[in-house]
Amino acid sequence: MINRQWTVAEHPENELHASHFGYKEIELDSPKDGEVLLKTHYLNLAPVMRMYMMKDGGGRSPEQPLNIGDVIHGRGVAEIIESRHPDYQTGDFVHGQIGWQTHKVSTLNSAEKFVKMAPRGVPAYYGLSALGMTGYSAYCGFISRGEPKAGEAVLVSGAAGGVGSLVVQMAKALGCSPVIGIAGGPEKCALVTSLGADDVIDYKSEDVASRLSGLFPNGLDIYFDNVGGEILDASLTNLAKGARVVMCGAISEYTRKTPFALKNHGLLRRENADMRGFFVYNHAHEFDQAEEAIADWIKSGQLRALVDIEDGFEHMPAALMGLYSGKNKGKRLVRVTPGEDLIY
Repeated sequence: MINRQWTVAEHPENELHASHFGYKEIELDSPKDGEVLLKTHYLNLAPVMRMYMMKDGGGRSPEQPLNIGDVIHGRGVAEIIESRHPDYQTGDFVHGQIGWQTHKVSTLNSAEKFVKMAPRGVPAYYGLSALGMTGYSAYCGFISRGEPKAGEAVLVSGAAGGVGSLVVQMAKALGCSPVIGIAGGPEKCALVTSLGADDVIDYKSEDVASRLSGLFPNGLDIYFDNVGGEILDASLTNLAKGARVVMCGAISEYTRKTPFALKNHGLLRRENADMRGFFVYNHAHEFDQAEEAIADWIKSGQLRALVDIEDGFEHMPAALMGLYSGKNKGKRLVRVTPGEDLIY
């Protein structure tokens, strides 16, 4: 059996280009005792992947940096097509650290962060969106770090993305008000409105700071930040007393040579506000709780997963590069085999 892989051909310094990606095919060995053979069906794409590919992780990578020739890091949904592991059977589905490859022989150890998927009668790609690490990020970041209460005013940047779109819906389900999203362009703003947001700021055509003062006359209680940079800085000018700023992502900063320097962080003192870091794997003990809560919201119709699916393993590099120009609407995934729709 042949395993197709995408690897690091060159370390990027700024923007990603096709030359940074290498393609190869290798023969697979059969699984040994305690191992399984995985077939990849869907692969996740995330802005932080560029950082993984940088030399030494750009000095900021939350994962082990990649060397030239390494398979690119990334989570995927995979089916066990052969098992010699006592805890897994052929036909089971998992999501975890598969990497950019079509197959993998694995022990499913803790370092690979695999999660066995519970059959729920939903598309299998939910394991990379609402019922996987994207959903866990939204739930654990917003619930555990944001500590929302009904009636609180919430702002979400990157609101048309995978995590942000879920946070908007969670905030509405919990009775927060108003819930305001930030997105880029009329199409994405309309999408965020369709999720139930009370209003949307188009950062591409509007002045974010002035819109915030009008939309939050009493200040915002929670800012869920997926972008960092200037938008994060603008949010700090309009905080309510005791506000919480949850730092989930910083896509606007991933192509900068130096980190963005906040100008308004001193305002946190004035409002007795908190800026809280967040890394999803620090909340692994909450994943089961998160998945059950999200599954209940899906059943009740209060939450739906936005996904942007590219077809074909060969399109992985282009699909990742498209993230940095904002081409995706919802969580961007690649379906390894075009036209294959799996329910699990």
